[in-house]
Amino acid sequence: MFERSLMTFLLTALLLAGQGAVADELLDALHLAAPQLEMRALQDALRCAERESAGKARRLAVIDYSRSSLERRLWVFDLTHRQLLQREFVAHGRQSGELFAERFSNLSGSHQSSLGLFRGGEDYKGRHGHSLRLDGLEPGFNDQARARALVIHGADYVAPRWAQQYGRMGRSLGCPAVQQEVIRVLVDQLRDGQYLFAWHPQLADDRYRDCASLSVARSAE
Repeated sequence: MFERSLMTFLLTALLLAGQGAVADELLDALHLAAPQLEMRALQDALRCAERESAGKARRLAVIDYSRSSLERRLWVFDLTHRQLLQREFVAHGRQSGELFAERFSNLSGSHQSSLGLFRGGEDYKGRHGHSLRLDGLEPGFNDQARARALVIHGADYVAPRWAQQYGRMGRSLGCPAVQQEVIRVLVDQLRDGQYLFAWHPQLADDRYRDCASLSVARSAE
């Protein structure tokens, strides 16, 4: 009995070590493809997306809200082929800050961006044109995304000419709005269950790093 328990323990340890090695290889490959992305942001995004999807995620977008809106702070990765698909501008909520996003909320009417892991839902055509609904997967932090109508959509105020005129990109009501020219491609990449992770140094809290509270929001749907 002792030998069998020891063998089970050793096999489990080897399996976990193998999974860790694969995860480290993926992290290294994606960071090599996008060296400008904060390593902590990429690491947290991969850990949460992989745990939520049990390794089945094919694409992952990461927003680094520690950067100004004048920078291309949205990265989209192909996890299967371990490559960067695109890097784009993205707006933050008008009450999150001016040039930089500094305040975040899960409350309706806050007009602030939310942080953490989201899952891409269905695409639709609304008042902003082609858009993608988002499901927030972190209770208490972004699980009101549907109720708040937080979606990925195109916006005329996310454009270099706007930035030249006003010194920053325009701001949304909390949605991660992008340039009109890329919205269709971005929606196609993230719809039907792919992932978006919005990061800021405020996510240093252990509850994010461990992704311990994920799936609670989904189980309530």
